Amino acid sequence: MSNNRSGVFIGGLMLGATIGALTSLLVAPRTGRETRKLLKKSADALPELAEDISTSVQIQADRLSASALRNWDDTLERLRDAIAAGVDATQRENQALQRQNPADGENKDSLNQHLEPS
Repeated sequence: MSNNRSGVFIGGLMLGATIGALTSLLVAPRTGRETRKLLKKSADALPELAEDISTSVQIQADRLSASALRNWDDTLERLRDAIAAGVDATQRENQALQRQNPADGENKDSLNQHLEPS
């Protein structure tokens, strides 16, 4: 998660620097020719800057995707373990009840046979 925030911060920093540079060019006391020359240099650098930002965002998205996939796999594994533990506990409890009431256990076994899928 912190990698995603650092990528966003870097992108914002680059964008802010670009906007600040363009604003300072427009406000600076230079001749029109000098200002146009500086603006052209800045405009020529924008595609490279945009590519850098795009690459940074893509890397961060890939990291986030990989992290989400790992978290999903971990959650799925814990869910499987919890279900297995629940089934095991239910079976132990059912056996304990059958030992306590053997007559009821026969009725439950016939009921379970009807309820279980074939």
